[in-house]
Amino acid sequence: MMNLAMDRMVPLVMALSVALLALTACDGKSAATATASTAAPRTPALSTQAQVGQLAFFDKNLSGGRNMSCASCHDPQYAYGPPNSISVQLGSDITQTGARAVPSLRYRESTPAFSQDAPNPDGVTSNSPGGGFMWDGRGATMAAQVALPLLNPVEMNNTSREAVVKAVRDGAYAGLFKQAFGAGIFDDTDAAFDALGTAIQALETEDLSFHPYSSKYDLYVFNKIGGTLTPAERRGEVLFHSTGVSNCSGCHYTGANFNGNSGLMTDFTYQALGAPRNDRSIPNNPDPIPANDDPRYFDMGLCGPFRTDHMPATPATANPYCGMFKVPVLRNVATRGAFFHNGVLHSLDQVVNFYNTRDTNPEYWYPAHSDSAGTGTAQANPAWALQPTSVPGATVDRYNDLPHAQQGSIDEEVPLGTGEGGDKTLASGTRPRAPGSPPVMTPQQIADLVCFLGTLSDGYQPSSAPSTAGRCVK
Repeated sequence: MMNLAMDRMVPLVMALSVALLALTACDGKSAATATASTAAPRTPALSTQAQVGQLAFFDKNLSGGRNMSCASCHDPQYAYGPPNSISVQLGSDITQTGARAVPSLRYRESTPAFSQDAPNPDGVTSNSPGGGFMWDGRGATMAAQVALPLLNPVEMNNTSREAVVKAVRDGAYAGLFKQAFGAGIFDDTDAAFDALGTAIQALETEDLSFHPYSSKYDLYVFNKIGGTLTPAERRGEVLFHSTGVSNCSGCHYTGANFNGNSGLMTDFTYQALGAPRNDRSIPNNPDPIPANDDPRYFDMGLCGPFRTDHMPATPATANPYCGMFKVPVLRNVATRGAFFHNGVLHSLDQVVNFYNTRDTNPEYWYPAHSDSAGTGTAQANPAWALQPTSVPGATVDRYNDLPHAQQGSIDEEVPLGTGEGGDKTLASGTRPRAPGSPPVMTPQQIADLVCFLGTLSDGYQPSSAPSTAGRCVK
């Protein structure tokens, strides 16, 4: 490899890396269904900086243990998301486990910088926190975000910027790095480190595999051959936009954003959804987050622990930012195996049912208080519920991944809340839907919505003989 001309090495390394990545799941567990993103790319020639970013993206030498690259957890064959369904991934130091689920890197180039008072792209909803990178927006740009996993001890586990720069300087593409950023770039460690982020940002911006717009939904929206939705998918699309039923598009906005792109399925805002705590209180939980073993630890998104500029004055002081995490892009959501910031749910059916029954049937999602035995016999919950059984009359520890003082920020938009019933007024002035009241969506509507979400997966290839049977046909 060292003797190859650099212009030949770039595509070769890329090809070899993509071929090998199928075998390099972050910790070797079974993977979710891969997308068909290996179709012939439409990528134009990359700039020199983007070529550096391409090589760096697959370079395991950039981790402390020289065993993990960006692509190890952002696999191009899985929409640049994790190649498995594990809640949180192991880092370069395999004794360390992350605290948050790994997101996809696709469709990030349109994300605006973080603002506490960001305008909502729908032009109607009031301003709110929005933009930025990472689950809590603390990465100002795609380039700046690169530094966060590189230096995180539970991710790529480098001890310093110098260690990262040394790995690049001693690596096979050091000459290309100089070509892209100047002959003296390695004379200044900070400049070289920042240039690495710039290179990866250039890759994510220029390489169309990071934003291919190649889903069935894209064919449908632009009236292309093969873009006909089935009746189930079409019903799901109507539900997606229904403000009185699913209200998905209230946060997963489909219109034109600040940069003119449309159909990203996010409004770049932050929401506190009350996702269940991913810990050992979930029976048979295959991968609880180790940090949650400490009952004093709470991951509260915009107000800590990783972001520190919006932390509450005291643990008992309510803060509207607490529990808020970034609204993700829904493209390729059907290829994922872990959902929400803590990866606590593992299927789209679970996710939509959570939205539908979080407050009407909290016993499906949250554990009962240890001092509340209930008055009846344990009964089986639905197969998609997080808690396999519940006892009638038992008091449920709702929203158990937020301190009680911070639960006023919980989102109450439809389908979660209706503004009537319930037993606790929230900061928004509404109330959660009362336990025991009917959920908004029917099982058929949930199935249709999941079918529509499946049309958002890139790499769609129309069939010459469309299927006539199956869940998403009629």
